[in-house]
Amino acid sequence: MTFDLTYMPELRGKMMKDASLAPYTWFRVGGAADMLFLPADEADLASFLKALPESVPVTVLGVGSNTIVRDGGIEGVVIRLMGGYWGQIHISGAEVQAGAGALDLNVAKTVAKAGIGGLSFLSGIPGSIGGAVRTNAGCYGRELSDVVTAVEGVSRSGEPIMLTRKDIGFSYRHTDFASNIVVTKLHLAGEAGGDPDGLADEISAHQARRAETQPIKEKTGGSTFANPDPPGTPDARSSWKLIDAAGCRGLRVGGAMVSEKHCNFLINTGEASAADIEALGELVRARVLDHSGVDLRWEIRRIGRIQSS
Repeated sequence: MTFDLTYMPELRGKMMKDASLAPYTWFRVGGAADMLFLPADEADLASFLKALPESVPVTVLGVGSNTIVRDGGIEGVVIRLMGGYWGQIHISGAEVQAGAGALDLNVAKTVAKAGIGGLSFLSGIPGSIGGAVRTNAGCYGRELSDVVTAVEGVSRSGEPIMLTRKDIGFSYRHTDFASNIVVTKLHLAGEAGGDPDGLADEISAHQARRAETQPIKEKTGGSTFANPDPPGTPDARSSWKLIDAAGCRGLRVGGAMVSEKHCNFLINTGEASAADIEALGELVRARVLDHSGVDLRWEIRRIGRIQSS
């Protein structure tokens, strides 16, 4: 897609044409964005969206932890909210406001130092908090729906948006609010009166558990498939157990492999394409369906154009 930028207002953020997205994803694969925009703040983002024709597709990318960018790249504009301004965290009493680009681990550590409890589980979620709320991410028995009180964002037309818990529509690994809203900030409810040292120990324990059970040092995207049953369901089935039972541990397609350490993780062994990773995921789904009758649902977001052969 070609762009005529003469109609754009003066922007303070950075714009790049034909920008490779592989360096921005944890899998380190994927094609280029037709245009990549790194807005300076909400006002800069709103000005950009107001001036951008409705016909131009917009995709939001955080740290790319839970994302496969396909090899054909992404049509239109990719907006990336990371670091600096977008990573700010503010605390008032037990209330926390976190920019969409704040890493989940940084939020957990920052509030722990302030003696705010109830948010340490965030340290076990890879990626940024803006992406985490989209999928109602969770671990260790908690999820974003337990702590989010409101979400701020900017609409596709450049207008400010404030969503309440009811507007968000949380369910297991899912939210109902419009996909064309760019999330800019989260409001979180913590628990006052926590012991900073004790909370730091809790986070360290979460990190040690992740390192022991997950391939966190590999090029991976995090948990690949949502568990078939929501938390609290009697005899809840785990995706990794179904994958293992179907004989998929260590399974390979090209340079992509199912992790030997945790088989709900896919790994780029070094030479994988995005097509390899996605094809491996679909092969795993087919084998699990054939073995147990369970149709696994992708938790990893797959975006962009499939590269023509």
